Amino acid sequence: MTDLRPRTAERTGKNSDVTPPPRRRLGDFLGRMDAKWSPYLFVAPFFVIFGIFGLFPLGYTAWVSLHKWSMGGSGTFIGFENYVELFDDPDFWNATINTLGMLVLATVPQLLIALVLASLLNHGLRGLTILRVGVLLPIVTSVAAVGIVFSQIYARDVGMVNGMLGLIGVDAVDWRADKWSSWIAISTMVNWRWTGYNALIYLAAMQSIPRDLYEAATVDGASRIRQFWNITVPMIRPAIIFTVIMSTIAGMQLFTEPLIFGQGSYAISGGSLRQFQTLSMYMFEKAFRDFEYGYGSAVAWMIFVLIMLLALINFLIMRKGK
Repeated sequence: MTDLRPRTAERTGKNSDVTPPPRRRLGDFLGRMDAKWSPYLFVAPFFVIFGIFGLFPLGYTAWVSLHKWSMGGSGTFIGFENYVELFDDPDFWNATINTLGMLVLATVPQLLIALVLASLLNHGLRGLTILRVGVLLPIVTSVAAVGIVFSQIYARDVGMVNGMLGLIGVDAVDWRADKWSSWIAISTMVNWRWTGYNALIYLAAMQSIPRDLYEAATVDGASRIRQFWNITVPMIRPAIIFTVIMSTIAGMQLFTEPLIFGQGSYAISGGSLRQFQTLSMYMFEKAFRDFEYGYGSAVAWMIFVLIMLLALINFLIMRKGK
């Protein structure tokens, strides 16, 4: 009778550890390499582009800031003299105060209004799709067009705002002549343009909140306002942190709106008294009008440092509040 059992190593006299063929070993090796290194290959293009257009300009700007740089592309190494001069420059501190002032006036109302707007859009309103698309319209509008239109709205003699103030007996305001008036006008442009964007971010976060929480709160007798502050706001905290940090970054880089609002020969200076000149405008003035590339690079690096500090402070405050 024939023995159909598989031959073991003892019966065949061969070793049980049979070496797989070379092609199979190569396939296993490639499979392991694919599983291990493919994710890095997929994300590599981002880091390559970021390194070329992000890290390299940042490092090169730091190098230029240590020089007295000329238009010819070469400079004399002077160490930290540009930064020493910068800290003693009253125009730099004036631009810093202007930037922080407009940052507060633009960011705080913008995010609060965006929260309320997102809460309204999260309920069953009629024409909800049209309303959600409508809040995005200011974003797709050209920032130059926004600046021109708002410059006319806040014009001293024929502006719509002064016309409305005249109806209630308030004298016309020269919105470009004073710090606070110019800050308010410029912040209004920023608020109008970016409130809808932040509202949609909050709306997306709100729609991920389980409805059971609101139903349980309603059964317990909680009002809509209490549900908003005790359920909605804590649940969308990551989205709030994101918008606060992004608004801080954008506010510290504010440039186009005040530049168009200024008009005339003093536009890049933020008015005849620099009453609304931002840090980005001051950097542009020094680097590309006065051709002080080293000093302008030092201003650019201070903007970067301030952004990092403010973003870190915002993150720590929001994390502590959690």
